[in-house]
Amino acid sequence: MDGDSDAILREPPVAGNELDTLLGALERQRRYVAWKCGNLDQAGLRATLGPSAMTLGGLLKHLAGVEDDVFSVKLHGNQPCPPWDTVDWDADMDWEWHSAAEDRPEQLTAQWQQAVTRSRVLVAEAVADGGLDRLANFTWPDGRTPSLRRLLMDMIEEYARHVGHADLIRESVDGLVGEDPE
Repeated sequence: MDGDSDAILREPPVAGNELDTLLGALERQRRYVAWKCGNLDQAGLRATLGPSAMTLGGLLKHLAGVEDDVFSVKLHGNQPCPPWDTVDWDADMDWEWHSAAEDRPEQLTAQWQQAVTRSRVLVAEAVADGGLDRLANFTWPDGRTPSLRRLLMDMIEEYARHVGHADLIRESVDGLVGEDPE
């Protein structure tokens, strides 16, 4: 699950500008997820911890969906792409979590990596079209429209919350602990 390129910030700069700091923070969270979900078979990606039904496979699929929703649908106003465009969310609002158990590790990894790649392109387009102040193509129920800055902060929070889950689940699978791969 590497997919990193030298052109992609691996972490926030020590004393960088606002954009590089936000993008670096998001990329660091993405790297943590890649590490915690990497090199596992289907059983490892299906493992649960305690009373929770959360799995690492479900987490990958969920984050792929969130990437596409935030940066493609909300930021750019695009229609959902497959598989999100055919899901009956009213029938199963946690479809991505439940359906991941049937997916192979390679499918889940590729789906997440492809969503991240699309998001990077879409964020770069938004930066070129107004920077961090560029407004999204949707409004919240109260009528406010978030900026790219706010969407990046929300995505960093989404990842940070789930990295904690991934830490616990992965440790229960094979004992892998820590913040960074060797």
